[in-house]
Amino acid sequence: MSDKVLHVGDADFDSTVLQSSEPVLVDFWAEWCGPCKMIAPVLDELADAYDGKLKIVKLNVDDHRATAVKYHVRSIPMLLLFKDGQIQATQIGAVGKGQLSQMIDKALA
Repeated sequence: MSDKVLHVGDADFDSTVLQSSEPVLVDFWAEWCGPCKMIAPVLDELADAYDGKLKIVKLNVDDHRATAVKYHVRSIPMLLLFKDGQIQATQIGAVGKGQLSQMIDKALA
């Protein structure tokens, strides 16, 4: 697991994600979710690749329901890309590194 992937909860979501000076990719996940575990290594790679340009954070929906409800998380993994506190892109389900890179590059452009 990359030390560049942060873990956030309900209490620090706003300060870590919404008030971030750089774009933030949030992975809504749960321990029991197979597809969530499948994309975890991809997120680690992306955290290294985009270090300094993008933050990647994970929020466990079982432990932090308030934030999951606020963003209408009904299916996981669900990835939301925030820029300046606003959602720029959404990806539901496990996808490959290429597709996530495209989503990130578009938001960073």
